[in-house]
Amino acid sequence: MTERFVEEVPGSASETAAAPKETIDFEMNEALAGRSAFYDVLASLFFRPLTDEQIESMALGSLASFGEAHGLMEEGLADMDRYLRRRNTGTRQELAIDFTAAFAGTSSWEGRYAVPYKSVFTSKEGLMFQEAFHEVRDTYRRQHVERAQGYDYPDDHLSFMCEFMALLSDRAREALAQGRRSEALETLRCSKTFLEQHILSWFEDFRDLSLKILKTRFYRGAMKTAEGFFAFDFESLGEMIEVLSESEIEREA
Repeated sequence: MTERFVEEVPGSASETAAAPKETIDFEMNEALAGRSAFYDVLASLFFRPLTDEQIESMALGSLASFGEAHGLMEEGLADMDRYLRRRNTGTRQELAIDFTAAFAGTSSWEGRYAVPYKSVFTSKEGLMFQEAFHEVRDTYRRQHVERAQGYDYPDDHLSFMCEFMALLSDRAREALAQGRRSEALETLRCSKTFLEQHILSWFEDFRDLSLKILKTRFYRGAMKTAEGFFAFDFESLGEMIEVLSESEIEREA
C-alpha cells in the first residue's frame, strides 16, 4: 500500500490478544487482496502525473494482472492498455498535460474544473474544504488514520479516499487471518458505507465533467475503469458482508 496515510493505533488494540485462528475462506482472502491492490492503482492514477517508471510498469503487466475484470471496468482497462501499447518518448508528457488539464484544474469546461475533491462536486459553491471535507476527515479519525505529513491535498481528494479503502481492505484481511471475524465484518461495513456516501455519491458528476476535458484514451479509459470498479466493489462488499454475517449468526447460535 502507498504511504499517504499513517495509522494511529489505540492503546487498547495493542493489548487485545489475537483470537484463535479460524478457517478463512480462500476466495474472500483473495478478493480482499485484489481490491486493496486495485484501490492503490486508482490512488496513483488520480494523485499526480505518472512517472516513466509507473507508465512502464502498467504497460508491462500491472494492468494485465486484473484480467478478470468485466463490463465497464474491462472496457476501461482495454482502452488504457491500447494507449500504452503505442507509448513512446513523448507519452509521459502527453499524459502529464492531460492529467494537469483535468485533475489539477488548469483547464475548465464552462467555468467548471474537474478537480477530484468531493467538496467541489457536492457543495453549492463548488469549493474545496466544505462540509464533505469535514465528513471525510471525521471518518478517517474514527478509523484512527490521518493523512501523512507532507501531502497538502485536502482529505476528500479521491486519491486519499481510494487509499483509505485499500487500508480498510488490508485491515479486514488481517482480521480474518487472525480469526477476528466480527472485526472484519465491521470493517467491511465501514468500507461499503464510505464507498456509497463519499465516492459513489459524486463520482458520476466528476466523471461527466472530466470526460469533457480529458483527451487521451488512457485517462478516458481510467475514468471508465474507476466507475466500473466502484460499482463492482459495492456489490462485492455486499456479498462479503452477507457471508460474514451468516457466519457470525451460526457461531453465536
